[in-house]
Amino acid sequence: MKKVVFLALNYSNAVKEPGMYPDLMITFFKNGHDVLVVAPSIDDSKKVSLNTEAGVEVLRVPTMKLFGGGLIEKGISNILLPFQFKRALKKSGLALDFDLIIIPTPPITMISVALWLKRKSKAKLYLILRDIFPQNGVDLKLMSKNSLPFKYFRRLEKRLYRQSDSIGCMSPANIKFVKQHNSYVPDSKLHLLPNWEPLKEELEIEETESELRARYGLTNKFVALYGGNIGLPQQLENIIYLAEASQDLRDVVFLIIGWGTQKEKIMALAEEKKLKNVVFMDSVNRNELAKILKMSDLGLISLNKDFTIPNFPSKVNSYYRHKLPVLSSVDENTDFGQIQEAIGCGLWSISGDTETLKKNLVRLYENRELRQEMGRKGYDYMKNHLTPKHAYETILQSIQ
Repeated sequence: MKKVVFLALNYSNAVKEPGMYPDLMITFFKNGHDVLVVAPSIDDSKKVSLNTEAGVEVLRVPTMKLFGGGLIEKGISNILLPFQFKRALKKSGLALDFDLIIIPTPPITMISVALWLKRKSKAKLYLILRDIFPQNGVDLKLMSKNSLPFKYFRRLEKRLYRQSDSIGCMSPANIKFVKQHNSYVPDSKLHLLPNWEPLKEELEIEETESELRARYGLTNKFVALYGGNIGLPQQLENIIYLAEASQDLRDVVFLIIGWGTQKEKIMALAEEKKLKNVVFMDSVNRNELAKILKMSDLGLISLNKDFTIPNFPSKVNSYYRHKLPVLSSVDENTDFGQIQEAIGCGLWSISGDTETLKKNLVRLYENRELRQEMGRKGYDYMKNHLTPKHAYETILQSIQ
C-alpha cells in the first residue's frame, strides 16, 4: 500500500488549521507512503493547484459552494464534485497508479471518481463511513423515502458499499445498522474505526487561564462548553432548554462556539427566553479553541432526537484530550451514551429529557472529584484507542 490517494469533501490546510483528515494523511506520509489528497479549494482560486501541505501533496480543485448554502445548491455541488475531481486528475499529469483509495462520507457521490481510479490502478478502496446518507436526510425531514432524490442517493449508497473493499464504521451500532439495512454487505467488510485526534499539540501560551476567563467575561464561572457545528443534527435546543432549567445555578454559563444553519434560530430562542447564562461565540481557530477547552469545566454533546441512524459526535475527542467530563443529550438509536458509560467519562440522557439532563449537570457541577475522574478516564481511553496512529493501523490491517 505504498501509493495512497484520499478524496476529500472537506480538507483544511494542515499547516494553518489541522483537522481529522489532515492528521490521518500526515500519519500515512510519516510512515513512508506516497500520499495524494484531492480536495476542494479553500480560497477563491478558479484554477486547479498542486500544493505541498505539511509534507503531503494536495490537489486543490475549484468547486461550487459546498457548505453554508441552500439544500438545492448543496445537492448540485455534491453531484458535480466527482466530475470536477476527475477532470482535475486527468489534467494534472500525475501518475494515477495508486495502491489504496480512501474516501469518507459525506459525500456518497465520490464513488464514481473512486471507481474510475480503481479501474485505472486496480487499487483497494477503503470507505470511512461517517455519514449514513440518505437516511439521515429522511430523519431530518429534508427528503422523503418516496422522493426521487432519496431513490437516486440510495442507489449510490448501495453501490458505495458493494464496491468498497473495506468499510470503517464509527461504532458497533453503526456496524449493526449497515448490516440490518444492507444484507448484501458481507460481515468481513465491516469493522470499527472510531474518530481520531492527536493526543497533544503545541499551544501558544500568551495568557494565563484567569486572563483568558477575564477576556471572555467568564471569571469565577462554571463553564459548560459546546464547540462545533450548529445544525439540525445537533438540535441545540437541548442545551437552551437545559440553560433555562439551570438559571438557579448562578455561576453556570453555557458557552456555545461555532456556526451552522441553525445558529440564528438557536440564538433567537435564547433571546426569546431572556437567558443570561448562555454565551455565543463564532468559530475560533484550533489553538484558541484548545485554550477555551482547557479552561472549561465540562463538554456538552447534543444529538437530534429524530435520528434513526446511530450518529456519533466527533467533537467528543476534543473533550477527552483536555480531560473534560462529557454531559450528553442523545437520541435513542445511538450507542454513544452506552459507550460513554462504559468508558466512565461522563453522563448522558435521552434527547428532550431536560429533567434528567439537569440532574446529570448538577451531579457534575457539585462534584469536582467526579469531574476529574471522568476527565481522566476519557483521556486514557483516547490515548489507548483514538489517535491518528490507531486509525492508520486499523485501516492498513483491514485492507491487507
